[in-house]
Amino acid sequence: MNTTPPSTERPDVDARELAAVADTGGRKLQGVTGRLLLIVAVTWSLFQLWITSPLPYTLGFGVFSATEARSIHLAFALFLAFLSWPALKRSPTDRVPVTDWVMAAVAAFCALYIYLFYAQLSNRPGNPITQDVIVGVMGLILLLEGTRRALGPPLMIVALVFLGYSLAGPYMPGMLAHRGVSFEALINHQWLTTQGVFGIALGVSTSFVFLFVLFGALLDKAGAGNYFIKVAFSMLGHYRGGPAKAAVVASGLTGLISGSSIANTVTTGTFTIPMMKRVGFSSTKAGAVEVASSVNGQIMPPVMGAAAFLMVEYVGIPYVEVIKHAFLPAMISYIALFYIVHLEAMKAGMQGLKSANPPKPWLYKLLGFATGLVGLMALSAAVYYGLGWIKPMLGESTPWVVSIALVLIYVGLLKLGARYPELEVDTPESNITTLPQTRPTVMVGLHYLLPVVVLVWCLMVERLSPGLSAFWATVLMMVIMVTQRPLSALFRGRLALGENLREGVHDLWSGLVDGARNMIGIGIATATAGIIVGAVSQTGVGLVLADLVEHLSMGSLFLMLLLTAVLSLILGMGLPTTANYIVVSALLAPVIVQLGQQQGLIVPLIAVHLFVFYFGIMADVTPPVGLASFAAAAISGADPIRTGFQAFWYSLRTAALPFLFIFNTDLLLINVDLWHGIVVFVVATVAMLVFAAATQGWFIVRNRWHETILLLLVAFTLFRPGFWQDMIVPPFEEMPPAQIAQAYGELEEGQSMRVTVEGVDEYGAPMRLVIEVPVVEGDNGQARLENLGLSLREDGDTTLVDTVGWGSQASELGLDMDQTIVSVELTRERFAKEWLWIPALLILALIVYCQRRRRTNHTESATPQAAF
Repeated sequence: MNTTPPSTERPDVDARELAAVADTGGRKLQGVTGRLLLIVAVTWSLFQLWITSPLPYTLGFGVFSATEARSIHLAFALFLAFLSWPALKRSPTDRVPVTDWVMAAVAAFCALYIYLFYAQLSNRPGNPITQDVIVGVMGLILLLEGTRRALGPPLMIVALVFLGYSLAGPYMPGMLAHRGVSFEALINHQWLTTQGVFGIALGVSTSFVFLFVLFGALLDKAGAGNYFIKVAFSMLGHYRGGPAKAAVVASGLTGLISGSSIANTVTTGTFTIPMMKRVGFSSTKAGAVEVASSVNGQIMPPVMGAAAFLMVEYVGIPYVEVIKHAFLPAMISYIALFYIVHLEAMKAGMQGLKSANPPKPWLYKLLGFATGLVGLMALSAAVYYGLGWIKPMLGESTPWVVSIALVLIYVGLLKLGARYPELEVDTPESNITTLPQTRPTVMVGLHYLLPVVVLVWCLMVERLSPGLSAFWATVLMMVIMVTQRPLSALFRGRLALGENLREGVHDLWSGLVDGARNMIGIGIATATAGIIVGAVSQTGVGLVLADLVEHLSMGSLFLMLLLTAVLSLILGMGLPTTANYIVVSALLAPVIVQLGQQQGLIVPLIAVHLFVFYFGIMADVTPPVGLASFAAAAISGADPIRTGFQAFWYSLRTAALPFLFIFNTDLLLINVDLWHGIVVFVVATVAMLVFAAATQGWFIVRNRWHETILLLLVAFTLFRPGFWQDMIVPPFEEMPPAQIAQAYGELEEGQSMRVTVEGVDEYGAPMRLVIEVPVVEGDNGQARLENLGLSLREDGDTTLVDTVGWGSQASELGLDMDQTIVSVELTRERFAKEWLWIPALLILALIVYCQRRRRTNHTESATPQAAF
């Protein structure tokens, strides 16, 4: 990959070509072949809409099993991959060679093999015939070739290594050796079952991810991307460094509808980067701000990256819970990036662009914001409780009534928007010196929010599946795309309804095409990552790597997390986010949880998966291969490596958050009530802003070295006050194991007891485990132990587990026969850890005082303090 800055007069063209190659392929086909490619893409989108909708079950035909749907899904992805991506750089890009046609057809047939021969394969599980093996071999080879074309060599090489390891087990050295698998068993496991290529990852891509990517493509094609950018600039562009602040907000909003960091960078960066440079940002920093904000779009609920949907299956929790746990860190991360931009603007003494809004006093603005917020909350409450009252009354007619209400609201919003000038679609050559007014800009596109509201409502209130929620939001989006132009023209007094209707249908067609083409890489990545997951389950290499990593970390959970983060960053240099997440989470997530238990730290599984996910999204930032950095550098004219390093520096806040929420799960809103959650959000946001000020070397004025250290100390204390609390007062009081029944009987409801046990695992290896035992019903400790499914015995001074009830709660906790109870710990009564925020805030106040005094008494800072 070329790492020199582009020297073209139109850098945005290079960036868009880079995004197109990365996301939808490098070929530009015309004529019959081009039309065929579009038809296949649209057919794929319609197929995905069909299998997700209730129609097959209502009409009684076209019902596909999960395995059959995965087979057809991968067939579309492989067929389009061979048509879209040329084999080599010198291969033709304006036509498809015969060899690619043959490979596309054969790859599609191999993927469809499970669907076409589903009944026969079901009758011979684990006993493949020669035909099955031949198809499996060809399928794996063509899948790896498709992966090389669409995603580059790294993922293909990693998959080949795991395939080779599966076959060469008996010949591997030392602890890496295993009994090996036969060639036929390998092909059967990887291609003919749901343990390999057609496993959970591809299933999530089929069931959930496609509809969300399609929804985002339709929303962007309808004009929502341009609307979000305009709104962000109209509201923030006039502040100090305003275009950069607008870029952060616009990229965050675009991230809601875009599944690609590179596409997000190009979509918003084409306009934001030149404007950032115009107000004083260097080319490198302008590109880095755009990269940092665009990549973080993947962690912003409610529509997160493809890896978020995999968490639903891997962790075993509803998608609503994933959104809940991911919300706080994502918001904190974006607020901190906004603040970093503000600090950069202050350091350079930048100004904003000229605002077109009439000047208003701050009190008036604050009152207007408060009124709008209260109105929104009142409207939300009215809709929520109103529907709660209407649904029982209307019964089965509720969906029709709600649909009619949505149509009326949609038409009303279009009529309201018709009172204001239409939004212009700016081009990179547009010399924007005056910002649009906020009110007209907001009003003209309010109808774009309706599908997002429907999506959130279906997910959070109706608790529908992610796929079905995305389906209903997509259906509404399709209606809007077809009708918004004719209705808007009608309300504006224009009579070209037929022409506007044709344009709407064309937009819908283009959105269906874009949605499918954006999914090619994701579909292939999840299928190829399935090879790695399949190899792990077939060979047990996960246990080997777990022992290796545990040995390298010397039993330290922090070092284990650090190694996991480094591994994610290394893999992220060549693997897309989704594949990176699948590989690292499959190999290391269980190890981190187990190591935490051994050290007495109960780490929730969702926290570990979010940890891996956060470092996975750094794939598009990390030099020297971060494609989002290359795309931004192509627009800004800066060096892509320097842009990548600067973006990585801006993203330190994103890298710090996973370590923090592993040790302080309050940040993930785990077992946190509403008011406690609000306090955690406020304090954590302040802590991240302090961390940003420390890493950027500027708070009110330039930091002195000791102020930077103190700011980092304050940020750490606000994030994890429990660290200092544990040093002052130990969290647990230890009791002799022989008194476990007595201690258990004295616990009150809601409390728990920590028990450390030693024994051997299922492979005969020594193990040590810390278990948090919850309180169950029972009149005394012995009765509670029996209800838990646990029976103990004394052997001299040693307390042993005698029996564990089959399927009991004790068995689920990890207790087993003949384990030795090493210690029993009860929670100690302590002061609230939040009291330690007070000294931290006092230190922060002292730093503020010193820096304000230094700014007043010295002239070293020529930058006046600016309002946000």
